[in-house]
Amino acid sequence: MWSVTDQTPEEPLRTESHDQSVPEAYARFMREGWGDRELDLPRQPVADWSAARRSRLAEMFPGERLVLPAGGFKVRNNDCDYPFRADSAHVHLSGNQTSDAVLVVEDGESVLYARPRSSRQTDEFFRDRRYGELWAGRRPSLKEISDSLGLEVRHLGDLDERLRSSAKTRVHRGIDATVDESVSADGARDLELARVLSELRLVKDPWEVAQLQEACDITALGFEDSVRDWEQVLEHGERWLEGTFFRQARAQGNDLGYHSIVAGGSHATTLHWNDNDGPVTPGRLILLDMGVEARSLYTADVTRTLPVDGTFTPLQRDLYTIVLTAQQAGIDAIRPGVPFEAAHDAAMHVIAHALEDLGLLPVSAEEALSPDSKVYTRWTLHSTSHMLGLDVHDCAAAAPEHYKQGDLEAGMVLTVEPGLYFQEDDLLVPEELRGVGIRIEDDILVTDDGSENLSASLPREPGAVEDWMAGLRG
Repeated sequence: MWSVTDQTPEEPLRTESHDQSVPEAYARFMREGWGDRELDLPRQPVADWSAARRSRLAEMFPGERLVLPAGGFKVRNNDCDYPFRADSAHVHLSGNQTSDAVLVVEDGESVLYARPRSSRQTDEFFRDRRYGELWAGRRPSLKEISDSLGLEVRHLGDLDERLRSSAKTRVHRGIDATVDESVSADGARDLELARVLSELRLVKDPWEVAQLQEACDITALGFEDSVRDWEQVLEHGERWLEGTFFRQARAQGNDLGYHSIVAGGSHATTLHWNDNDGPVTPGRLILLDMGVEARSLYTADVTRTLPVDGTFTPLQRDLYTIVLTAQQAGIDAIRPGVPFEAAHDAAMHVIAHALEDLGLLPVSAEEALSPDSKVYTRWTLHSTSHMLGLDVHDCAAAAPEHYKQGDLEAGMVLTVEPGLYFQEDDLLVPEELRGVGIRIEDDILVTDDGSENLSASLPREPGAVEDWMAGLRG
């Protein structure tokens, strides 16, 4: 597994067949004459919040060892990795974003086992393409990680011995194959840990809410940049808009929270249109589902549907208003103590009755809303809400009774995102509706007495959308 040395874990160097040979004289010379320095990293603001979360977790599993890996690099193609992104549960409980680290929580004690920067006494620092300092940049030392996170940090090479000692051990599985192999699986107990890790994130603390607000604010800037660039968007299509938004995500955030959906015209009827390679055509609508992941890794998730010409046609405005009315009904339903499904139910009530008014339903709206029917869903397709946080679909392993079948609590953050989708080849709708897709989505914080829209800086009312686009386009 890992070797217990004062160097990095004992693994083959990541080199390539086209690399130059390294004679011993060169290798010996590269190990000489290097100074050493420690970075004085400030304590991360999340450190105290993470400590409180770990204490709460330990109380739920007294006398047990809990193992939570950060994960490692994943190959994109040949020798190229995807950018590393630490596992959300690991980040939530440690604040650590370095690769290969493993958090162990046991009897109230928490230790982060981390891979330090490459030693100057080995070839790794000048030859290894994944971890070498001269190839991949300087990794923080164990002391630097410890100082910044307020957490005891030990060498990753010591983890093997720790995991061999006798103790009831649960592992957050599927994150690090080496860790999974080192501890015998106990399906039920490990699944219980995964459930608890999700449920710990259902109610956000004030620090998390601030991070989500920051992610929403940066996301709004990305939307604004996209509209300012509209002439280029019209020329180059969906790809240009995707790239414009990504620039803001990288400049002020960490990355995209998820693959952007940039869906012009009939592409908007594909819920997760990720190709983003089509034209942006005057006279049509374009659906933009995009979210920035802040540097803390908390993500926004916002959707706006815009008229490509800057002005809605009468039909587009009518359909857009249906979705907006449904979304507002969903937002108005959110408050502590109501079922999680309250927003969905309120939004779908509006949608079903609108579809009845359009003459599309084969039954009455009330019959269509029955759990035994739901035929209106042909034109809505998806749920109205999901939890939001470190993951765009946060808390996914939570038990149904605490999430989908549970009640809302102050501090929860969820999306409200109804939509209408009329497929190009849907013969049950009038021809003028075919190929139209509309979704409006905002990120909603449950407060003590209602809710707050964290993404409210982006306009939703059709007239306000038109004015906003006109102002940004100059």
